[in-house]
Amino acid sequence: MKKAFYFLVSLSLLIMMVNVGFAAEKRQKFGVDDRAKTAKRVNFKPSTETIRWKMVMPWDKGILFYDVAAHFCDSVRLASAGRLDIKPFSAGELVPAMQSLDAVSQGSAQVGHDWPGYWKGKNEAFNAFASVPFGLDAEGYNIWLYERGGLELMQELYGKFNLFALPGGQCGQEMGLFSNKRATKMEDFKGMRVRTVGWYMDILNQLGASVAPLPAGEIYLALERGVIDAAEFSTPAMNYPLGFDEITKYVIQPGVHQPGIQCALFFNKQAYEKLPEDLKWIVDICAKETQLWSYNWSNSLNPEAIRQFKKKVEFVKMDPETMIEFRKVTKTYLDGIKAKFPDAKKALDSQEAFIADYAEFRDVRGGVAPWPYETYISGKIME
Repeated sequence: MKKAFYFLVSLSLLIMMVNVGFAAEKRQKFGVDDRAKTAKRVNFKPSTETIRWKMVMPWDKGILFYDVAAHFCDSVRLASAGRLDIKPFSAGELVPAMQSLDAVSQGSAQVGHDWPGYWKGKNEAFNAFASVPFGLDAEGYNIWLYERGGLELMQELYGKFNLFALPGGQCGQEMGLFSNKRATKMEDFKGMRVRTVGWYMDILNQLGASVAPLPAGEIYLALERGVIDAAEFSTPAMNYPLGFDEITKYVIQPGVHQPGIQCALFFNKQAYEKLPEDLKWIVDICAKETQLWSYNWSNSLNPEAIRQFKKKVEFVKMDPETMIEFRKVTKTYLDGIKAKFPDAKKALDSQEAFIADYAEFRDVRGGVAPWPYETYISGKIME
């Protein structure tokens, strides 16, 4: 009787395994790592020549974006055992801050680092690869760039300027406005004198603010002297050394203008094409490592920066109705941008398609934000 029972159980398990096998044959893996094919048959040898490049950028050494750029240079030097040595130069050392893209395009330097929105005057689409108000966050940028065609669009855009581009630093969400005026409603922004850049500058101007895209080094004095009422620059950790909390009363949150700060590395096309194949791979992998490291590093520093800020300024949040209205105004503005600028339309349409596709997953995974225990059980489960 036992033998018959064990036989029936074994037969049932066998049938189940066969059925699972049939099901597995019908379904294919969702994802394939295309690079695996290249890695299986490496048809190049390590180069032996030493190459020295210069990197230019819009950053002063006191700004953490400089460290992100220098980190890439260090990673390349380490991974190549010094065979590709990139020396970073801060803003003004070789060329003025806002001439770095032109310098690399023309071959005066081989590499540049940027926040792409600085080149808005050359092509509106650069903003899409920097940050879009109410647009992609850090997670979204990483997925869109590496898996949903964003990188190809980035390279197409920079290619118009004799450049090859790679993502070169994702630093997460920015803070809102350091301000001497409390603003939580839409009408509060009318007449406010603000420092910001990119598309947010145009949006605030449309709302009746007066906006100036001052460089980082001029913001403190402008706030101190009352030339402007409010300013944003970057993340908490990047803002702290600039001391805005010493001369303002409020921080108007959240940073809807930049949900994810995306930086880029750009290379003179001829210089990049001359690189040996092994060094091209090192450049690519080190750019990805910098993208990962910059997010972790910057965000690990942010909590302490916030604690220090709270000693001197009051954090206030725009009310939900104001944020919804801001979102509507932003959409109208971006629709206008898309109607006028084909390159910007291509990038924004691609981002918006990804956001729509990703929305269902965002929804079903919600409710597991890692709040402290007491915070979570008090009812705050969403971020």
